[in-house]
Amino acid sequence: MTLAIIDLGTNIFHLRIVKVQADGSFLELFRRSQFIKLAADGIGTIGPEPFQRGLTCIQEYAQILVQHQADQTRAIGTAAMRTASNGSAFIQAVKETTGLEITLIDGDQEAHYIHRGVEQAVQFGADKKLIMDIGGGSVEFIIADLDEVYWAQSFPVGMAVLYRNFHQSDPISTAEIADLRVFLSRQLTSLQAALNQFEVTDLVGTRGTFDVLVAQFSTAKQGPHCEILPIDELPSFFAKVTQTSLAERSMMPEIPADRIDMIVVGMLLIQFVLEMTGVPRILVSDFDVKEGVLAEMAQQALKNNASQS
Repeated sequence: MTLAIIDLGTNIFHLRIVKVQADGSFLELFRRSQFIKLAADGIGTIGPEPFQRGLTCIQEYAQILVQHQADQTRAIGTAAMRTASNGSAFIQAVKETTGLEITLIDGDQEAHYIHRGVEQAVQFGADKKLIMDIGGGSVEFIIADLDEVYWAQSFPVGMAVLYRNFHQSDPISTAEIADLRVFLSRQLTSLQAALNQFEVTDLVGTRGTFDVLVAQFSTAKQGPHCEILPIDELPSFFAKVTQTSLAERSMMPEIPADRIDMIVVGMLLIQFVLEMTGVPRILVSDFDVKEGVLAEMAQQALKNNASQS
């Protein structure tokens, strides 16, 4: 059976197509990601240009789905589509032009799927880990071990939110950094309370913003889909990135061109969370919400096949 997931994030639209093997594992057939930046004009409205970019992207993805003859497809919308006043208009436009139906998932559902995806890549044990999934509109945090999810919450502190509110100067000013940190300390009070209650040994980041750190500092792998980052050299890198202008960052090969605008607030966010946790390392998972949704789809498909046989 061939399954497909379209993850319509605030910044990036992802498509992943897999074939479900007999043991329930995935054989990847196709993967693509496109930067759309739905919140380029603000998190409250999808502007005309990102609206059209997003629609064009989904139309391209729909053609790819036909080529791969996907048996089942799920399309999910997250923070920007939940928040935007014209999010429903975008969903309707997608349905009218492609036939695809987008399902909006809330922060709790997103956290559930992220955990389900991450646990396929990261080796969990008795020690608790803090999972951090950085999106454009929101950031999901989950505290879990091998057996249980102890706490999970979604916060409206995504990259697009932080960038629009706290990165007006070029390079970012000391005052803007201070304001951003005050904002995070106020927004993340319940995360701090959870960390006081549950001791975590690792910070687990999902692909995206953390890829920049992987490119620079990955020295080992925990498994085929998980990188290990020691944090000793991170403070100097955080300082280097936050002191650069947009033009200077465009000359840094370790930062992808599509990330040079928002990477500063991304690094400041990771730095802030590292300070909160005090953990000695970061694990970076190849898998996230997409693989969580695919796992659920595969489980249901195998269950249906078993009941019919």
